[in-house]
Amino acid sequence: MERLLENKVCIITGAAQGIGCKIAQQFAQEGAIVYACDRQDFTPQEGINKLVFDITDAVAAKQAIVSVFKAEGRIDVLVNNAGVVFNRKIGMIIREETELMFRINVIAVLELIQLVSRLMSRNGGGSIVNISSVTAQLGSPGQVAYSATKGAIISLTKSAAKELAPQGIRVNAVAPGIVKTERFEELYESDGQKIDKRIERIALGRLATPEDIANACAFLASDKASYISGEILGVNGCASI
Repeated sequence: MERLLENKVCIITGAAQGIGCKIAQQFAQEGAIVYACDRQDFTPQEGINKLVFDITDAVAAKQAIVSVFKAEGRIDVLVNNAGVVFNRKIGMIIREETELMFRINVIAVLELIQLVSRLMSRNGGGSIVNISSVTAQLGSPGQVAYSATKGAIISLTKSAAKELAPQGIRVNAVAPGIVKTERFEELYESDGQKIDKRIERIALGRLATPEDIANACAFLASDKASYISGEILGVNGCASI
């Protein structure tokens, strides 16, 4: 059976748990050589390589990415999944939290794209998949600052796609809706009525699963999407938020 990512060298950030962990597992199942990255030590699934570094540390990030390139001779795919969220209403926004979100969700992503694109260009191209959010597309009360960071990812994706196209590098983004990770399962148990109301605004009638996001990322990373670049793929069940 054909596998989407056979022998492709793939780097996934924020892969210790949740969506990132599932993306790493899905990519491995699709035949990829996976490097799962996170700032905290973790135990990856068998067959997945581990890298521990903070993406906001430019020196550490460069060392980690270059080590992959030296070991494998190429980098085919980068998934910028690592991120942080602080949900605050406008009157309660804290500057330090907002600055941290921009450092992790935007600046670090830009720097990783800068670094990885140089290496990808040496081998004729590659695919970069960024993780945005439905909040950036539709807006969400109580998530103004977070939405701004994910909106920046949409703009970054579209501009990078145009700039890197001559080098054979595709850049796309996945914009998930609410995903049923361990974190949201805890929230559901503590405030089921609130989550039920959110589900009522999703046309498909359920939360996304990590697998839903991983499948979208695998498609965009693969050669099946070889003529797709600069696009934002909403994976939100037709949500209206």
